[in-house]
Amino acid sequence: MSVTIDRPADRRGADLSRRFTTSAHALDSEVTPNKVFHDWFDEQRRVNQFDVRPIPFAELTGWHFGDGDGNLRHDSGKFFSVEGLHVSTDWEDRGSWMQPIINQPEIGILGIVVKEFDGVLHCLMQAKMEPGNINTIQLSPTVQATRSNYTGVHRGRGIPYLEYFAQPRRSRVLVDALQSEQAAWFLHKRNRNMVVEVVEDVEPHPDFCWLTIGQIHQLLLRDNVVNMDARTVLSCVPFEAPNGGARGIVRGGYREGLLRSLSADTRSLHSTGEILSWLTEAKARHELVQRSVPLHLVERWHQREDEIGHEEGKYFKVIAVAVGASNREVTQWTQPLLAPVEQGRVAFLVRPIDGVLHLLMHAKMEAGVLDVTELAPTVQCLPGSFADLPPERRPAYLDLVTAADPASIRYDTVQSEEGGRFYRADNRYQVIEVGDDFPLQVPEEFRWVTVAQATELLRHSNYLNIQARSLLAGLHTTW
Repeated sequence: MSVTIDRPADRRGADLSRRFTTSAHALDSEVTPNKVFHDWFDEQRRVNQFDVRPIPFAELTGWHFGDGDGNLRHDSGKFFSVEGLHVSTDWEDRGSWMQPIINQPEIGILGIVVKEFDGVLHCLMQAKMEPGNINTIQLSPTVQATRSNYTGVHRGRGIPYLEYFAQPRRSRVLVDALQSEQAAWFLHKRNRNMVVEVVEDVEPHPDFCWLTIGQIHQLLLRDNVVNMDARTVLSCVPFEAPNGGARGIVRGGYREGLLRSLSADTRSLHSTGEILSWLTEAKARHELVQRSVPLHLVERWHQREDEIGHEEGKYFKVIAVAVGASNREVTQWTQPLLAPVEQGRVAFLVRPIDGVLHLLMHAKMEAGVLDVTELAPTVQCLPGSFADLPPERRPAYLDLVTAADPASIRYDTVQSEEGGRFYRADNRYQVIEVGDDFPLQVPEEFRWVTVAQATELLRHSNYLNIQARSLLAGLHTTW
């Protein structure tokens, strides 16, 4: 006779998933009712004074181009630098190229404090200004700070609620994983994504409010409200398949397949072990050589008094800005920012396989990736960069995404990327359902993955890239 052992750790994990799911089903709250939130958020944007303007590099204060290498760095040697990178790879015949890249070796903290009110977990969220944000203020995690920030290099005000994330910690850790950031623009950048629970009373701060996960999910249906750092932390939250009614507008087969996909016990096309083996094989088989080069020697990029840009006007520019912000730790500063030249497209193609919704994920190599490749959405690109290329050299499935029938689109919003380093960078994020006639056999660099498998991988580092995590957070709004 076989016996199933109910391990305490398994029970704790199931209970945690249930608590997060209960919070996700709470679409309003007496702690911060939706109307109160919207009034508060509008007031935050109205009363706080912000000014962000591009300036010539010569007007940067506390930053300089190095005499020997031309790299753009802070006088303190902290924060980040803009350097040159030479990339050589055999991945998809991409060959070699040079580009500027942000080097920020510090590991920052992206953390959300949660607390139960009337049996429902609420997240302590911040209305935070970032200089690169399209609409300046967005909803951010409780703590969003680089090591230079939280160790006081900027000599500004202290960071509220940092004590719940630093040792000795006054909280219980629920989620904790190192996750990457945009590898096309950052070199080996990672942040610690955390969710911690408190039971003590938390002193209120005027720039913060308590929201359920369900309230945040509703805000994820709107353009440019929930920032990238909040989205990546939320993507790491485990959910169980809910028993309650549908929250999203999509009904029928899609939602039924999604609920099955949330369950770890559901049959998947490939086992998690097979997916990990496939990804490990790709990392072992392919070569990626990243070599730092002086910024002023990066080929096909030209520096002018107010920007560093590609000779064809593609990809991105490096610019400088002057910032004034009344509610930041430092109220005035200047800094470089990376500015993409167009809006990106990011999309999951999804389809049911034996009644279980699967996401088509892409093993994608990018210039600054830490370990050869990460799992990305089906499509992730700046479309204009490929407009002059023949179809065989354009990203797979890009044409399908751009021509998708509106009736097949399950999620569709424009979301900003990290506003502390990027200037008005945004992507159109979509989940697009394809029918049973879409082939299960896909190119070698793609695999079908369930939502439960993706969530399991997010317990660990460097499996899903930041765009996949942002889109997974959006997918959870469609239950």
